[in-house]
Amino acid sequence: MTRSHGYLLDNRQSEAAERFNAFATLFDPTTFRHLEGFGVGPGWRCWEVGAGGTSVVSWLAKKVGPTGKVVATDIDTSLLAAARPPVDVRVHDVGAEEPPGEGFDLVHARLVLVHVPDRERALRSMIKALRPGGRLLIEDADPALQPLVCPDEHGPEQRLANRLRNGFRRLLADHGADLAYGRRLPRLLREAGLRHVEADVYFPLASPACAALESATIRQIRGRLVEAGLATNEDIETHLANVAAGGMDLATAPMISAWGRKA
Repeated sequence: MTRSHGYLLDNRQSEAAERFNAFATLFDPTTFRHLEGFGVGPGWRCWEVGAGGTSVVSWLAKKVGPTGKVVATDIDTSLLAAARPPVDVRVHDVGAEEPPGEGFDLVHARLVLVHVPDRERALRSMIKALRPGGRLLIEDADPALQPLVCPDEHGPEQRLANRLRNGFRRLLADHGADLAYGRRLPRLLREAGLRHVEADVYFPLASPACAALESATIRQIRGRLVEAGLATNEDIETHLANVAAGGMDLATAPMISAWGRKA
């Protein structure tokens, strides 16, 4: 395959909103637990990087109140069109542009940097945007750490699911994703000079939201899978029917959360 740096999962595709809803169900509790621990509250200035959907942006807006600010950026802000103050929505490429301001109390990115070709620049940009003592929280998947959608591969339905997941991983890599990025986050934050760096991991398994995410993702990339010879339309229809039947224990890639404080 020819390597491309275009984003594989376009926010304007009809399945994107389904994917973001599934992400919110799966990962918001973990994200909010960390943000609560930081003490996010009235008057905070926050930058939500690669915001995509609205769940984290809305939560931050309620926490910071009218005296605070939430700058929500993405290369495609179509799913953020309804945002209102204190949310400031901006089209922005974190891997190619200067940060949209400085002096932020919090910078957060979830499931973003794994897809950004120039991750080093993006990380530097996010740290630059923090005030001294500001908090950085990066949460990213590590598909290479656990590559299967069906860890219990006990039958033909599970084997087909894992074959399609392998095709998805190949497409992600072909589009510049780093499938082992998540595990490096603690080291990268320390090397960037952040203090009090910690990390944890969340690994959903057998949740209805995992099935919703799998169905939406496969439908979104089905043309790419077929075009690349990684699956047939029959394979995809069979898999979608298997997912809808509800008999498989589906997983997502582990999400690693890493955080630290700017000196």
